[in-house]
Amino acid sequence: MDRFVCFFLDIRIPSGIIRVLSFLPDLERIVFMSSVSAADVSASVRSAFDFTVDKFPLFGPDNMPTDQYGLFRSDNGYLSGVKSISKQYVPHTTDDVCALVEAASVAFDGDLDLKCHWRNGHYVSINPTKEKRRSIFGTADNIWPRIMLRGGFDGKGFKATVAFQRDLCDNMSMLEQVEATSTSIRHSSNLRLKMDELIQTFEGLKAGWDNLAEVAANMQSRNVNQYEFIREVFADRMPSQDQLNLLALNPNAKIRAIKVWDNMIKAMVTRVNSEAVKSGRATGRKEISAWEAYNMVQGYVQHDAQAKAGFKDQFSRILRASNDRHVKIAAQLAMSA
Repeated sequence: MDRFVCFFLDIRIPSGIIRVLSFLPDLERIVFMSSVSAADVSASVRSAFDFTVDKFPLFGPDNMPTDQYGLFRSDNGYLSGVKSISKQYVPHTTDDVCALVEAASVAFDGDLDLKCHWRNGHYVSINPTKEKRRSIFGTADNIWPRIMLRGGFDGKGFKATVAFQRDLCDNMSMLEQVEATSTSIRHSSNLRLKMDELIQTFEGLKAGWDNLAEVAANMQSRNVNQYEFIREVFADRMPSQDQLNLLALNPNAKIRAIKVWDNMIKAMVTRVNSEAVKSGRATGRKEISAWEAYNMVQGYVQHDAQAKAGFKDQFSRILRASNDRHVKIAAQLAMSA
C-alpha cells in the first residue's frame, strides 16, 4: 500500500494567508529515471526534472511568524524529510544541474548516456561510452566509468563522484577512498557562468578514473582468504562465543544469530562462485582476489541483503551500498591486502 504524508501548508499571499490540507506520496519512494544519449543533455535533464524547488516561509499555530522556511516542489508540494532552512538559503535550480551535466559532457568528449533520479534531491548518473571499459580479469570482468552527480538540499552543495560499473555482476560502486574520485562543487547563483571552472573539475575526475582502474587492477593481483575477509568485515555480526557454545552442546538448537550468519556467508560464497563461472575463474576456492572479495561484500549489500522500505529499487540500493559501513570496511581491507 502506498504511504502518504498529510500536512497543513500555510501560504502567504498579498490578501492574507491560505491554509491548504495536502496529501502527497512518500517522496523517499519516488524515482524518476531516463536513459538517453548525450545529444541534448539539457533537454534530457529538464524532461526528467520538469518541476522547480521553491522556498516558502513556515508559520506556527495561529499564523505565528517564524524565521524558518521550507522547500516545496512545484508539482507535488512539501519536501518531506528535508530540514527547515533560513532566509539566506538559495536552493539550486534545474538549470544548475544542466550546467554541471553539460560540463561533464564536454570533459568526457561529449559522448554520454544519462540516468536521472529524484530522491529528495537531484541525482544524475553520467555514463561515458562503454568503449572506456578496463579489463580486470579476462574478457568478462570489466569495469567502466560512471559519474554520480548529487545535488541535495542539505546546504552541502553539489558532489560529483567517479564510480565504476562492473559488467560481471551489474554492481555500481563508489570507492571514494581513492584519490581524485570525488569532489564537492560549491553552489552559487548561476553555475552556468562558471562553465570553464566546471569543465576543469570534471577533467580532474577523468584522472580519478585512471586511479580507480589502477586500484581495481592492484586488488585483482592480491589474494585474501574469503572466510577471514568476511569475518573481519562483519565482525560485529558474528555469533557470540556463548551462542556457539550453546550450539555445540545442542546441535539442534535454533539460534537466530547463527542462522543469519550462516545464510549471509552462503549468499556471499554463492555470489563469488557464480561470478567465477561467468569470468572463467575456478570455483570453490578459499583464496580469492581482493577484487573479488570487495565485490562479494558490495554485491551482497547492493543486491542480496534485505532492504528497508524506500530502498528496494535499484538506484536506492546503489545509494545504500555506497554509504554502508561494511562496504567501506571491505574497500579498506581490499586496498590494503
